[in-house]
Amino acid sequence: MRRDQLEHAIRTACQIIGAPAVIVVGSQSILGTYREEDLPAEATMSVEVDILPIADDNAETARLADLIEGVAGEFSPFEQLHGFSIDGVDLETSVLPDRWRERLIKVQNANTAAPSGEPVFTGWCLDKEDLCVAKLCALREKDQNFVAALLDARLADVAVITERLAAVPDRHRLATERAIAWLGSRTR
Repeated sequence: MRRDQLEHAIRTACQIIGAPAVIVVGSQSILGTYREEDLPAEATMSVEVDILPIADDNAETARLADLIEGVAGEFSPFEQLHGFSIDGVDLETSVLPDRWRERLIKVQNANTAAPSGEPVFTGWCLDKEDLCVAKLCALREKDQNFVAALLDARLADVAVITERLAAVPDRHRLATERAIAWLGSRTR
């Protein structure tokens, strides 16, 4: 995926749900921090953008996520036309450390504007280490490969990731313990 596709996804998701901003929580949020040419191939392989609508509660977030999914999700005409899909997600999708919202990276430019130029929509992308925390808590092979590629390219900091894993809510303790063990196995 390319940065311009991420910007297109932000604009489209905001238009679908009638909101000024959304949060990008999946792997493509790395494009908020780095340009695709600065990233290893494993970091831009996904052809879906995980969008978290901003709402007052998770029930409303889930409702808006379903709208996004219905219009631009996998196998939609949007995906067929543009070559990528937009997955609407809710607050239960990603395991994130405390204070993650304070570290979001703003993506807003001419490419996130409506065709008329106004309004200009905003995408808030996860910080690179918060993204690694979410990926490691999921701990699927593709997530391990993603984080390993960022670490090997020295684009994410193991110490910061480890520190933030300790700040994940206790109900996800098993996931964080697995993630810390995986990180430890890489540094031996």
